This record gives sequence, structure tokens and C-alpha cells, in this order.
Amino acid sequence: MEKHTTSAKVLLNHATILYLHTGNLVNRSRLKKKCPSSPSEEDLPDTIDCSIPQATEAITPEEREELKVSVKLFICEADLSSIKDAVDKSCQALAVSQLDSVIIAPPVLPEGESQTLENLQPAWTELEGLVQSHKIAAIGTSDLDKELLEQLYNWAQVKPSSNQVNLASCCVMPPDLTAFAKEFDIQLLTHNDPKELITAASFQEAVQESTQDLKVADWRLEWVLRYSIIVKSRGIIKAKGYLVHSKRNNL
Repeated sequence: MEKHTTSAKVLLNHATILYLHTGNLVNRSRLKKKCPSSPSEEDLPDTIDCSIPQATEAITPEEREELKVSVKLFICEADLSSIKDAVDKSCQALAVSQLDSVIIAPPVLPEGESQTLENLQPAWTELEGLVQSHKIAAIGTSDLDKELLEQLYNWAQVKPSSNQVNLASCCVMPPDLTAFAKEFDIQLLTHNDPKELITAASFQEAVQESTQDLKVADWRLEWVLRYSIIVKSRGIIKAKGYLVHSKRNNL
């Protein structure tokens, strides 16, 4: 255990990017941690890739039409380049050229601030570019009320195809939101995700447990992506998992 902790510390002290992929959580019993085993066996990398390839079932071209690949992207920082990075990495991990649906959860706003169209526009513009380049088929939003969803719909070139509503704060779909979504063919979905899927403090705590005295404050969480692969004809989940990306502050 001490040897692995030392190895993790040496790797993280050198690296500037940490990328995690859980693999298919539907096959949880098959999961095994797959990270660089020892810094003495290879050159110290700038990017540490901790993934579980044996538990990740790549989608074959023959089965692609039978599957729907949906993603929810939790943006933790204002850097918009992370949106394209997350989409590219998920396509690569799942061996697909296009995601069927991407729902975006923007960064959590400071206490007392409300979401505005101005806050949403930069991220939505980035998503529109990915639709136009055929990396994404449809894009959606999360936790917008009727007024804000209408503002986004009227402004956007690529219209939102869906909007997630957290039923923890809203036991019944608001009638005005339901009416607007029906009129403009926007699918309303429910979810029970927290505002932050994982907080920066929780992430740093997890890194700290593996490395003991590493300066975890140097590492910041950029994005978390959750994917699900559904068999269209049967409505069952074939695979689901998470990708996590973090970067170390410039020293």
C-alpha cells in the first residue's frame, strides 16, 4: 500500500493533467483500477490516464444504429475549451464519431446569483459549433425555468431539444414550462443530480487519500461527464460510466 501511495505521489507531482474513466458501471464486478503502475517503469507522463479499458465496451459500427449515446456534462470551470475536450474524449472512449445527445450543466453560480441568458450563451455557442461539425446530434439544458428556456430558445441558432428538471425542488412540472415545451417540441426530463456532481473539495479529498501529503490544492476539477448507452428497441441501459478531467495550476 505504501509503495502505491508513493508511486501515485511521484506521478501526480510531475503531471499537469489527470484523466479518469470509470469504465462501464453496469459491469461493476469486472472493474479493476488501471493506472500507471510505477514511475520507475516508464518516463513520468504529463498526463495521467486512469481508465478501465477491460470494462469499457467500445461500440462497433454494426451496432451503432441500435444504440443511443447520451451525455450530461457538468462544467466546473469557465474555460469553454473544456466542452470540446469532454466531447472529444467521450467519443474516443466509446469509439463513436458522434454523441446523440448532450445536456449541459453550467458551472455553479456564487450564492445569491441567478442563472441568466448571458451566462448560458458562451457555452451554448460552443455546443452549437459541435452540432454543426457533427460531433453532437442534439443539445439540451438543465434546470431552466420557462422564462429562461424561452429566452435561450429565441436566441439560439440550434434550439434546445430537451430540458432537465430537478424534481427535488419541484414536485410537479410547472404548467407554464410544460406548455412551452409542448408547443416547441422540447422534451422535459427529470433528474435528481445535486448542483455539483462532485465538489472541488471532495475531489481534492479523494486525491489526498491516495497521495497523503501531496499539495492537492494545486489540482482543480475542470469537468465531469456522465454517459449512458441505451438499446433503443429494448429501452435498457447497455453501459453507463463517468469521465473526470482535472488540471494542475501552473507552478
